[in-house]
Amino acid sequence: MKFNPRIFKAYDIRGLYPDEINESIVNQIGRGLIATLKARRIGVSRDMRTSSPALASAFIEGALEQGADVVDYGMLGTDMLYFAVARDGLDAGAQITASHNPKQYNGIKMVREDALPLSGETGIGEIRDLLATKEIPRTKRNRGTLTFQKVTPDYIKKVMSFINPASISPFRIVLDAGSGMAGLVAGQIFDHLPCTTTKLCFDIDGTFPNHEANPLLVINRKDITDRVISDQADIGIAWDGDADRCFFIDEDGEFVPGDFITALLAESFLLKEPGSTIVYDLRASHAVRDTVAQNGGTALMNRVGHAFIKRRMREENCIFGGEVTGHYYFRDFYYADNGFIPALLILDLMSKQKKSLKNLLKPYRENYFISGEINTKLQSMDEIEKKLSVLRKKYSNGKILDLDGISVDYPDWHFNVRPSNTEPLLRLNLEAGTPVLMEKKRDEVLRLIRTT
Repeated sequence: MKFNPRIFKAYDIRGLYPDEINESIVNQIGRGLIATLKARRIGVSRDMRTSSPALASAFIEGALEQGADVVDYGMLGTDMLYFAVARDGLDAGAQITASHNPKQYNGIKMVREDALPLSGETGIGEIRDLLATKEIPRTKRNRGTLTFQKVTPDYIKKVMSFINPASISPFRIVLDAGSGMAGLVAGQIFDHLPCTTTKLCFDIDGTFPNHEANPLLVINRKDITDRVISDQADIGIAWDGDADRCFFIDEDGEFVPGDFITALLAESFLLKEPGSTIVYDLRASHAVRDTVAQNGGTALMNRVGHAFIKRRMREENCIFGGEVTGHYYFRDFYYADNGFIPALLILDLMSKQKKSLKNLLKPYRENYFISGEINTKLQSMDEIEKKLSVLRKKYSNGKILDLDGISVDYPDWHFNVRPSNTEPLLRLNLEAGTPVLMEKKRDEVLRLIRTT
């Protein structure tokens, strides 16, 4: 069996179907997961992509062949699979999904017990190597058994436990499920609230007939933005394809960066549990660090990636963690990310403070000016290292941190430049205290990266 090892990413497995990822490969990955973790009982679920049912069946067959008992949960969002693995005390779990990628992609996200993630450093690399050497050990166990379980009612109960629905104001909300897995449960969750909802793209459809389920791209937010404005709604909430991330639009139709949402959610948790510890990724606006300090908490900056964030949260018993890409993590949700808890908590904060989302964001938008993530494609990893050296020399008078790429901090601006985990890209995130300084420094750093 030939396969492209590049489908094994830093945090999951992902590639084009059927050229890079197909039933034969996924069957072997199912066997490899069981062999690597020595798992005896696992859960498997899938998203709505047209290739997902066949890939899920192939993965399940591989796990059964390897002697594991498999619980088939059917079609779920990724965070629902995390919940199922933890609730049912399973040794591992696999979600067949390519998250926010276009319809021609598919992949697998995997966890071990208690929804602990597998990553390139913990599990995924070992599975890749087993496939590469064709040395997956044959099990001495009998073929496993297949059972079926439902998780939705218990999952909704868990998510709703983070708020008191009666405390939510009667907001007008526009929801965009992107034809993805959010359509499975979003309606049931928001039916618990005294709100009026407009539902966009709630028909689950892996061909994505309306737009791709990636709200980070402006083109995919057009429908929800237009509807928020035309309906004069209080807020818009959109999800990615596997519904483990959510994104927010304020009443003016303005997209809200993930680091500002992280700051608001940190404030929400610190109001409930003063003195708590919050984790945030090193790309984030200083709004996160400053908000945590102002509310008496402890802020821990961390390298990018859900496996690293979740590990740090467990080590430090952090109540909450956030990344700029819309992943939000919760101690009371098995330290895992969830796509619905953030939406409920933002509505709860708006209700308790009697402020619109725009007004909650006003201090951030007036004091923190961020570039967003800007990618530059280079020729090779060697060129990436040279560019990082150039930046380190140019900004040697700043406070330099070599945690994930290079981060440089000055009193009135800061930036992070980090390489992609999967291709020769450099990713820039920069922030300054004024829009003029932000644009000036953004262009300055980009020139250094892009000059040959």
